[in-house]
Amino acid sequence: MQLNIRRTLVLVEDRHEDSGVKAEISRRKVAIVAIVENPLAGKGYVADLKPLIEASIPVGARMGELAVEALGGREVQSYGKGGIVGLNGEQEHANALLTTAFANPIRDAIGGARAWISSVTKIGAPGTPIDVPMNHKHDVYVRSHYDSMALTLPDTPMPDEVALIFCLSSEGRLNARVGGLTHAEVMSRESGV
Repeated sequence: MQLNIRRTLVLVEDRHEDSGVKAEISRRKVAIVAIVENPLAGKGYVADLKPLIEASIPVGARMGELAVEALGGREVQSYGKGGIVGLNGEQEHANALLTTAFANPIRDAIGGARAWISSVTKIGAPGTPIDVPMNHKHDVYVRSHYDSMALTLPDTPMPDEVALIFCLSSEGRLNARVGGLTHAEVMSRESGV
């Protein structure tokens, strides 16, 4: 099976200030969206979703390329993924398309990542909002990086589509101050220092 990518979207947000406090380093959040034709839309229950899982790998690779370009050389510190399935599909179709097989090419593109990736999927009509949860790319216990990216895709998914979403951020929340494990501590541990 090969997935037909109907279109891609790249959304970039640069945040320079939060709660009236200017950031020392602006935070860039990126959402990469691939709208794919759902080959199982309208077919009823299909027991074996392995073909969808395998077909997601090149889509993940393409989304990884788009992510690196959109980040403009910035380090990735956190990430998350999500999917919205059009009304003729089922939620499990998005889950099959968002497994580790899909995510590993993105991890490779951003220079590696060890933590599991927060995820959310749902069924919806065009314009259905979704909040994609995000966490630190190496350790889910870094509180400053618990975040999300809210998206509304006005003309998708159509009934026979799945919107696959991967979000990335160059920093944790601006003004994060709830303590706990820090990004610097995790990176020190990752480098063996």
